[in-house]
Amino acid sequence: MHPDISPIAADLGIAPEHLILHGPHMAKVSLKALHDKPQRGKLILVSAITPTPAGEGKTTVSIGLSQGLKKIGKSVALALRQPSMGPVFGRKGGATGGGKSTVRPAHSINLHFTGDFHAITCAHNLLSAVIDNQLFLGEARLSPERVLWKRVMDMNDRALRIVRTAVGKPTERITGFDITAASEIMAIMCLAESLPDLRHRLERIVVGFTAEGDPVYAKEFRVTGAM
Repeated sequence: MHPDISPIAADLGIAPEHLILHGPHMAKVSLKALHDKPQRGKLILVSAITPTPAGEGKTTVSIGLSQGLKKIGKSVALALRQPSMGPVFGRKGGATGGGKSTVRPAHSINLHFTGDFHAITCAHNLLSAVIDNQLFLGEARLSPERVLWKRVMDMNDRALRIVRTAVGKPTERITGFDITAASEIMAIMCLAESLPDLRHRLERIVVGFTAEGDPVYAKEFRVTGAM
């Protein structure tokens, strides 16, 4: 039985209007919640741990630490990275802890969660598609041999790491797929402090170079608003 997320948010002082519910057990928190109360919390960063043979590492230690702080009466919230589906289906497995140090509902968190990975995948591949379309139409300043921007997917698929696109066309080139977690858009999402800052950073992405060696930015393709 998984607890509802609304009472948990209320216990942390998050007003209902700042919750974006994804079913009864999961929710996003609006950025407006940051302005509701002064920021007087303390930050504990678990940066790196060599896991034991049984698998105790950053996630289980972080969950256990938050449980301990809650036990002694502290108001505590834990921030963990969202799992990628590649490792979920690989040797590492999911990223929701283990034993009594587990985040629930584990299956929903490991598989899709609130959909952020899917959104970042779509935003990244939208830019990829527009780049290739403008290369096909001859409208891009980019040199096909100097395109840096690949495609991404949230899966470990070894056969797609290096691919050849537009076979038989003048714009034929070698490119590939990265995992979504390695997308530059994922890094931008982590660093952006506001929606205007997010758009500014997206516009400044270097997608490749001209034949003369000049950088070509994502802004030139006029899709950063859609991204």
